[in-house]
Amino acid sequence: MTQLTDRFSLDEWLSWIEACHPSEIELGLERVSRVADDLGVRAPQSKVITIAGTNGKGSTVTYLETILGKAGYSVGCYTSPHFRHYNERVRLNGENISDEELCQSFRAITAARKDTPLTYFEYGTLAALEIFNRKQPDVILLEVGLGGRLDAVNIVDADVAVVTSIAIDHVDWLGDDREIIGREKSGIFRADRPAVCGEADPTSSVASVADETGAVLYQVGEQFAYQSDADKWNWQGVCPVGESLQLESLPMPALPLPNAATALQVLAVLGLDVPVDAIREGLAGATMTGRMQRVELKQGCCWLDVAHNPEAAELLAKRLAAKGQQVHMVLGMLGDKDFASVIEILRPQVSYWYLADLDIPRGQKAEMLASHLPDEVAAGRCLSFVSVADALDAAQVHLSQDNCLLVAGSFFTVSDALNHLGVDE
Repeated sequence: MTQLTDRFSLDEWLSWIEACHPSEIELGLERVSRVADDLGVRAPQSKVITIAGTNGKGSTVTYLETILGKAGYSVGCYTSPHFRHYNERVRLNGENISDEELCQSFRAITAARKDTPLTYFEYGTLAALEIFNRKQPDVILLEVGLGGRLDAVNIVDADVAVVTSIAIDHVDWLGDDREIIGREKSGIFRADRPAVCGEADPTSSVASVADETGAVLYQVGEQFAYQSDADKWNWQGVCPVGESLQLESLPMPALPLPNAATALQVLAVLGLDVPVDAIREGLAGATMTGRMQRVELKQGCCWLDVAHNPEAAELLAKRLAAKGQQVHMVLGMLGDKDFASVIEILRPQVSYWYLADLDIPRGQKAEMLASHLPDEVAAGRCLSFVSVADALDAAQVHLSQDNCLLVAGSFFTVSDALNHLGVDE
C-alpha cells in the first residue's frame, strides 16, 4: 500500500481517505490523539486559537486571519468544509496549501496511523497540524468541525478558545437542547486560559464549563460589548489583567458585526501586539467566499450565502430587508437541516423561488422544499429543478438591474453555483 499511495495525486488521496472509514462522522478523540502523538503535532509552538459555534466560526476566523496578517504575523488556518478545492481547508498567510504539501502530510499520517481507522475530517485535521508543525506560523486558527468537546481539533490545547454562537443544529450528533449543545461547544475551554463567548444569549452551561475547567470567561455583554450606527461602530473590552480597552469609529465590516466584536476580544487576550491600524485595515478588508458574496452578472447582481439553519436565515433576512430589492432565490438544502424554519424565515423577503435537488447522500429534494411553499407553487412563483445549475439558469432569465438573485441553503448549493457561474473565489 505504501508504494501505491506514494504515487497518489491529491484527488486520489481524498478518494482513498473517504473510503477508509465506514462513517462520515465518528466523534471521539482517542484514535486521532494516538496518531497525533506519533506524529508529534499535539503541542504546537505557535499561539493557537480554537473557534467553535453554530454560526459565525468562519467569519471570526477570517477577521482574526486578516487583522493578524495586517499586523505582520504569519497565520495558519484550518477550516471546513471547502467550496471548490480541498486546499481551501488549509491556508498559510492567506494562501491555500499546495497539493504536494497535502500529499506529503497524508503520506506521513498513513505511515503513523498503522491500523488505526481515521475519518475524512480526522485525516484533514492531522494534515493541517502536520503542515503547521513544519511551517511554524506565529498563530494557528483551528475551526471546529462539529460540536467541540469531541471534535478532532480539540486534541490541541488552545491558548484562546472561542464560542461564537449556540443554536440547535446537527441534532443527530449534538441533540436538540441548547444547554447540552453549549456544554459540547465549551468543551474546548482550558484551565487558566481565556475563553471568549460571543453568544448574546448564552446557555448557563457555558459559564458552568468555564468554572469546572478553570477557564477565564470573557462574555459579550459583560466583559466586552459593541455599539453601531449607520457606518461606524465602537468596541469596549478588557485585557488579561482586567484593564478597560476601547476602540471608536471603527469601519463597518462586510461580515457580521457580532463576530468582529468577538474577534477583537480574542486579540485583546491573545498576548500579541496588534496595532490599531492593523485592526482597522483588517476589519475593512475581511471578506469570505459564500458569506453574502456579491457576484456581478451581466443581467444584474447575484448574492451567495451558505445560510443553512434558522439563526443564519434570520441574519440573511435582515440583510435582504435592508437592501429593499425584489429577490429571486435559488435554494438547495440538506435533509437533516431545519429547512421548514429556514423557508418560513426567508419567505417574507423572497418573491420568486427556484428550488434545487442536492444530489448527495443527505441532500433534500426540491419537491419536499416546495411542500412548504404551497401558495407560491399555486401562483407559479415557486419552481423545482433537479440541480442547482438548472435552477440558476432559470432564475437568471428573470434577473435585472431592478432585482437581485440570491443563492443559499448549503455549502453544497453555493459550491455548485460558483462552479456553474465560473467564479474564481
